[in-house]
Amino acid sequence: MEIPKGNIEIRKISRPDIGSLIEIGKQTFIETFADKNSEENMRIYLEEGFNKEKLLEEINNPETIFFFVSANNKDAGYLKLNWGQAQTELKDTRSLEIERIYILKEFQGRGIGQILLNQALDIARQSELDYIWLGVWEKNHQAIQFYKKNGFIEFHEHIFKLGDEEQTDIMMRLDLNERELMLS
Repeated sequence: MEIPKGNIEIRKISRPDIGSLIEIGKQTFIETFADKNSEENMRIYLEEGFNKEKLLEEINNPETIFFFVSANNKDAGYLKLNWGQAQTELKDTRSLEIERIYILKEFQGRGIGQILLNQALDIARQSELDYIWLGVWEKNHQAIQFYKKNGFIEFHEHIFKLGDEEQTDIMMRLDLNERELMLS
């Protein structure tokens, strides 16, 4: 059941939010990937990817931005976007990377992921960028279908390290000019 838009709030994450970002980042990652990965690899990734120093560095980077999404006054997930040199791979000045859209399990299937994706699209359009891209784990079929439904196409793949395991991410992109044509 979709949550009424009036009960949804998106806000930019800043330094004072670091504790909440660590908490929701770890929880959403565990909920999404723990059942398909070893406990040890999950532990290693959570320590490396969601430690305070790393996240503060990312929050302070002018080419990275995080947003919380709240539903009914409760944090439901977050969005992480990268431009320019902050992008994990392409580093194309004409693109925006969606590095993370993570929604707590209790809020999945209610349209919140779409709201965060729309936030990213709005930012890319306002910045007059050509395309948005992302990497999604090949075993995350639900996310792949979500992005395909929104017009993203597969264009490459890359390796994502989770602890000592190399996993394949499908790289997907959405040409913003083509999306505008689809909507008109």
